[in-house]
Amino acid sequence: MRIILLGPPGAGKGTQAQFISKEFDIPQISTGDMLRAAIKEGTELGKKAQGIMNAGGLVSDDLIINLVKERIAKPDCVNGCIFDGFPRTIPQAQALADADVAINHVVEISVPDDEIVKRLSGRRQHAGSGRVYHVDHNPPKVEGIDDVTGEALIQREDDQEATIRERLATYHQQTEALVGFYQDKATEGENAPAYNKFDGTQGIDDVKQQVLTTLKG
Repeated sequence: MRIILLGPPGAGKGTQAQFISKEFDIPQISTGDMLRAAIKEGTELGKKAQGIMNAGGLVSDDLIINLVKERIAKPDCVNGCIFDGFPRTIPQAQALADADVAINHVVEISVPDDEIVKRLSGRRQHAGSGRVYHVDHNPPKVEGIDDVTGEALIQREDDQEATIRERLATYHQQTEALVGFYQDKATEGENAPAYNKFDGTQGIDDVKQQVLTTLKG
């Protein structure tokens, strides 16, 4: 079972990917992890990628697709895998299809921008331990103060509204078009990937139950 997860940053894809990975015993693979592993193992593709990155270049879609093919041929992917943050663009998705990498399910987790901003900008962190709070859902006992040490909490730059809006804009420009791409693919016959959309504003367990039930169906 090969699964692609779609949705904006902060929609809860990572959390649901962990549930799916555990339920079906399949690995969650990201392009970043694949690149690092190939470079560490010193494979031909890894050496190529390292050369490009050392020169400050961007790794091409073709090389990424070849890395994907190399990765999914490994024993831990025998039951399938979850693609995490890939494909990001239509050319990557088309290259994946052209390379005959079969996808069984595309799962979209949909959350409106304003809800994403509220969700992410409410996070506060204790710098020393990495403990994370949320001003609405998991507030500290004293506002702005870590429960354990009494030290001040910080808001990471990634969690500031302007940064979140920028990430969402990038998603809408580059990745959101994949929704239409895979919705169209789903109509192409029996080997086409099934497309299912879930409301990510529900509770984590509600989304989990719906996603797992659909994937088992």
